[in-house]
Amino acid sequence: MSFTDQITRAAAGVPKIAVGVLLGILVLGVFVMGFDQGQLFSVAQGEQAYEDMWMHEFYHDMRHAAGFACH
Repeated sequence: MSFTDQITRAAAGVPKIAVGVLLGILVLGVFVMGFDQGQLFSVAQGEQAYEDMWMHEFYHDMRHAAGFACH
């Protein structure tokens, strides 16, 4: 076999599994942001979760830490 008989194939592009994982993270993030007013923790905490709003406070503080004005 000579060198001229060999074919090199270069694979370029983003792996589909990486795109799927990132889309999954995006969907989960949108879900959490959409229900950050106590909906997620109300299963475990009951009505107290609507007053505490743990996820809302977490994202609120993260907005301030990142330097974005949110109110």
